[in-house]
Amino acid sequence: MIGAGPAALSAAVYTTREDLATLLLDKGPIGGLAAVTDWVDNYPGFPKGVAGLELSDLFQKQAERFGAKFEFGEVKQIIDEGKTKLLKTDVGELRAKTILIATGSDYKKIGVPGEKEYYARGVHYCATCDGAFYRDKKLVVIGGGNSAVQESLFLTRYASHIDMLVRSKVKASDVLVQELAKNSKITVHLGVTTDEIVGDKPIPEGGKVIKVTGTDSATGKKVDFPTDGVFVFVGLSPNTEFIKGSIDLDDIGFIKTNLHLQTNIPGVFAAGDVRSGATMQIASATGEGATAALMIRQYLEGHMLTPEPAMAAVTSK
Repeated sequence: MIGAGPAALSAAVYTTREDLATLLLDKGPIGGLAAVTDWVDNYPGFPKGVAGLELSDLFQKQAERFGAKFEFGEVKQIIDEGKTKLLKTDVGELRAKTILIATGSDYKKIGVPGEKEYYARGVHYCATCDGAFYRDKKLVVIGGGNSAVQESLFLTRYASHIDMLVRSKVKASDVLVQELAKNSKITVHLGVTTDEIVGDKPIPEGGKVIKVTGTDSATGKKVDFPTDGVFVFVGLSPNTEFIKGSIDLDDIGFIKTNLHLQTNIPGVFAAGDVRSGATMQIASATGEGATAALMIRQYLEGHMLTPEPAMAAVTSK
């Protein structure tokens, strides 16, 4: 398995309990995006919510209890050798009978001052994850596509008002545009760039977001939008650079799979946010991980010539 986020960790629990030797290889923190999410309020079994880092730690401990192994490293290439798959990594070469790719995706960034520094302290990329923290607060949403409009409409459940900053024009579907026009909580600002996300203290000292500064392209004048939080919705980038040319990807770069979560290479599976059609939620990622593990077992039962344990290579980003 390639990755150590919720999908890979869930799969590892299942594969290790099936006595399949399982290695999780990841170049990032164990837990993936979940680990860097400040607070998770929508994962089943935690009625009061749970810190993303704590949830990831619990995932890891459960997988380790059954024998999963973890190693930090980056996969550079996957080569199909038939019954085995060769993984070329920055820590050496590995071979496995099956591979689960669960490298997830990263939120696209706008790259302005303050975005990185105030991440999880006023800057967010997931409305369902963090929207509830802004009940009766003012928000700024950056983006003008389908996801930006959908997430803005969702955020009106909590926010008192939303300023939506769109660099050019709204590019969402007609249905969403109509819904947007009817919502009095959202003010759309067309032709406004995002230049800086500003906090109440100098960046090295921490603090919280207090405003977004932009430029009105029609007048060339600077404009300020006081806010309690900023949500950036300009798309997702799947972590699939290392498999381009070997694994079939969709037009955006997410991995194509069949109903068994198998890729175009027999024995290579994909689950979680890196898979085409994923819902980008922790709960669904863990479900896909469990399903992938069961599919791996079925694959091995039909193709293994000896009862020896198989390596389920779990690697990430």
